[in-house]
Amino acid sequence: MKKGKIGVQMMMLKGKVEELGIYETMRRINELGYRSVEVSQIPMTAENVSELKRASADFDIQIAALSAALEPMMPGMKGETLADDFDKIVNDCKTLDCSFLRIGMLPFNLMGSKDKIMEFVQKADAAAEKLAGHGIALYYHNHHIEFQKFDGEYLLDIIKDNTSNIGFELDVHWIQRGGENPVEVIKKYAGRIALLHLKDYRIGQLDMSALASRDMSKFMQAFTNVIQFAEVGEGSLDMKGIIEAGLESGSQYFLVEQDDVYGRDPFDCLKTSADNLRKLGYADWF
Repeated sequence: MKKGKIGVQMMMLKGKVEELGIYETMRRINELGYRSVEVSQIPMTAENVSELKRASADFDIQIAALSAALEPMMPGMKGETLADDFDKIVNDCKTLDCSFLRIGMLPFNLMGSKDKIMEFVQKADAAAEKLAGHGIALYYHNHHIEFQKFDGEYLLDIIKDNTSNIGFELDVHWIQRGGENPVEVIKKYAGRIALLHLKDYRIGQLDMSALASRDMSKFMQAFTNVIQFAEVGEGSLDMKGIIEAGLESGSQYFLVEQDDVYGRDPFDCLKTSADNLRKLGYADWF
């Protein structure tokens, strides 16, 4: 029977990496039953790359994808980029036996300008072609901002229709927040989505203390900001429908992510997501 592989987006564990180190963090991921990870927002120092390699071998955890910016998120911002560190990034992928590299988001200073975004996208497509020569596929990860419209068309669709080498890592929470149905968007992007982010969507409790000041602007801010990132199965998204659509559309890795855990231990959140995914019938995907 056809199946995918459920993993962890390690962005949500960057605090644990700082506290415990790569190796012990990967041990905890293994204890929760996950067998693949996507690495993001963790410095790719020589030590961390070495520890990822060691932990991957010792705990049988596949490095499904690494992350890289095409260029700085803001002019002058530090960090590795494909523009300046191409060979190093390719070497990290090869060291970790990883064939997917993903761009996490658009640079902040480009958002809102279609012309600037399209310049960036064409550079990314050229980088993807160059990476393909090394056996590495470049993917673009969406947020809600890609559901702004230019000339009546979603930015995400504009990117898709004007590239030939880039794949898409669809994030189902951000699709929902962008106002679209994740299942339908996944189907629309069939064939270009080997990576999928599983993250639920929940309406949290309204902070009524914002009303105490009698400042209606503060209350309305609290009122309109109750959307939360939820553990898989703890929100309103049709996760089974999403996963099945992803599988049929070519997704290989289904990566659990939660941008904010609201005071919970992220390992506990990952356990909740894993337990719910097993209840949905995906125990053999771990």
